[in-house]
Amino acid sequence: VRAAAALISLSFGGAVGLMFLMLGCALPQYNQYWPLFVLFFYILSPIPYCIARRLVDDTDAASNACKELAIFLTTGIVVSAFGLPIVFARAELIYWGACALVLTGNTVIFATILGFFLVFGSNDDFSWQQW
Repeated sequence: VRAAAALISLSFGGAVGLMFLMLGCALPQYNQYWPLFVLFFYILSPIPYCIARRLVDDTDAASNACKELAIFLTTGIVVSAFGLPIVFARAELIYWGACALVLTGNTVIFATILGFFLVFGSNDDFSWQQW
């Protein structure tokens, strides 16, 4: 029951985040689809952490270089996803209102990705790693 509720809320969060992204692209006053390039960052952001989880044992070490590198790379990807719409707005490729909608969508999507790893990242009965 807990997994189903978590999955439904995460899918709702993803839908709301993508709605904000699409509104920033498709509203008639904006009508520019440059912000869709942040979709690449959504796809790339969980990859370093997933690779690090597969390579490293879950020991109780205070520090792990592989996981720290994965978190560093993930942070760079997330910051780039927030920076790209701002660069587009500064270069006048998109309007600032579209930039605000894309940044809102980024916040919701990355919170959803974080929520996914918090809910399904533990090694219990319904872990995503078994899929």
